[in-house]
Amino acid sequence: MKYFGGCDVGSTYTKAIILDENGKIVADTTIKSKINAEESAKAAMEEVISKVDGLKSSKDLTYLIGTGYGRNKVPFADENISEISCHAMGVHVTDPSAKAIIDIGGQDIKGIAIDDDGTVKNFAMNDKCSAGTGRFFEAMARSFEMSLSDFSKLSLSAKNVVPISAQCTVFAESEVITLVGEGKAMDEIAAGIEMSVAKRCFVMAKKSGATHSITLTGGCAKNDGLKKAIEQVLKLKVVELKTDPQLMGALGAAEYARQKGSVKR
Repeated sequence: MKYFGGCDVGSTYTKAIILDENGKIVADTTIKSKINAEESAKAAMEEVISKVDGLKSSKDLTYLIGTGYGRNKVPFADENISEISCHAMGVHVTDPSAKAIIDIGGQDIKGIAIDDDGTVKNFAMNDKCSAGTGRFFEAMARSFEMSLSDFSKLSLSAKNVVPISAQCTVFAESEVITLVGEGKAMDEIAAGIEMSVAKRCFVMAKKSGATHSITLTGGCAKNDGLKKAIEQVLKLKVVELKTDPQLMGALGAAEYARQKGSVKR
């Protein structure tokens, strides 16, 4: 059996996946990224390799592709491919009917349109400000003194929405602290935060060509409050993936590795 790998070195988390020659996921892992991208890639690959019998190191893989912001730092990678292409391919192999993606990463938001073969038809990216990204939600959760997981569900119980006017992460965090101090309902403040992020996704959804539905990828795709807000603001159905949406970049990289490795070797 031949095995193929994909390693997605993100700014916040590093993900790795191993596929067999039939395209089945045989192992995956997600770890917190280290300061050094190469160390992140090494750690993730060592962990995912240890989960597959018969594999001792990344050198035993038939083909390995790196992706993510640290894609040039993946040890032993045969080549690297942009995370935009890898997210598109990852979603395509998971759900071929999906044609539009909003990928909310640690530091940016991307809108991606997928062609029929899983390649990128069009894309747009907002990387000028961290508002609305994974780091933004981490800052908001800190303001509420709760875990990111608990914060992502907080807005679901809100009966009203307290608007958040600040567009900058730093100012938004300050605004939230002030609102909490004023005694505003925390679930309603959280609803305002989710709605503000959903509005920032509007342009990305248009660029991705979304008309009836949208698929979310990245760690923020697990935010239930955000999914609800996006459906309300964008008037689009959020289609959930059967595979962990945070793994889409690594999955796409592994699938590209399988396609290229099967031809080359």
